[in-house]
Amino acid sequence: MKKILFASSIVIFSMFALSACGEKEHKQPKKETAVNSSSVLQDVVAGKWRTEQAARDKYRHPVETLKFFGLAPGQTVIEIFPGGGWYTNILAPYVNKTGGTFIAAVFEDSLGERYVASNQRFAEKFADKDLYGEIKMVPFGPTSPALCENCADIVLSFRNVHSWMGKDYGDKAFADFYKALKPGGILGVVEHRLPESAEQDPKASTGYVQTSYVKDMAKRAGFEFVDASEVNANPKDSADHPLGVWTLPPASAKPKEGDPRAEGFDAEKYKAIGESDRFTLKFRKPK
Repeated sequence: MKKILFASSIVIFSMFALSACGEKEHKQPKKETAVNSSSVLQDVVAGKWRTEQAARDKYRHPVETLKFFGLAPGQTVIEIFPGGGWYTNILAPYVNKTGGTFIAAVFEDSLGERYVASNQRFAEKFADKDLYGEIKMVPFGPTSPALCENCADIVLSFRNVHSWMGKDYGDKAFADFYKALKPGGILGVVEHRLPESAEQDPKASTGYVQTSYVKDMAKRAGFEFVDASEVNANPKDSADHPLGVWTLPPASAKPKEGDPRAEGFDAEKYKAIGESDRFTLKFRKPK
């Protein structure tokens, strides 16, 4: 009887040891995934398809910005108004490589033919499914329906808030983002920064927006503020230019002939400033 009990104890101990080893082996891939996630992001940013875009990385800091927002494998990511797709060229390949879902919130048709044509160019540009995966395009704008409900892990907007303010749907935009995010989901916002000492135009006609203004819109929608980063700051930018933020690169707009602002206009001065000073804000939908 003692021999039987002893043998049983050995079997039970062996099963426990194997179970423990299995648990350790199960946990290990999680650590590898975290390491690989960072490596994949670095590889994507260095991708040869971004050769023409890479010159602007020094102003936009994509790796640092996306890490700050918490981009991770397996997420459902929504990019708001991707436009020409500068960030899509990073986000879509990353999401494709890491098993997530990428949604592009493009211009709704009511915004006009110019925007409809922009959507078509976007669809054509990112049609390579091997590189970009299956990109889902949904309409977004002043009259669009909800993007989705509790479907996204992260919603990202790069230099768009002034556009919503200009057409009076800033609050609607933030409410849509709140509805689209899962509880605990993250909203990341990068925008041209207007100093708090300046007067905020509700239409944001210069393209610059105060940090406090965006925080207030997010709060009204129900978001909680998480953190701010100065990764996209540019102290050379005074936010006071003849043609607003579009005076600076990459737009580098110039006054037309006959425009009083053309007198003494020095394009090199604005080129030397570089791209705009930007705040980078992180919000969370409460759990």
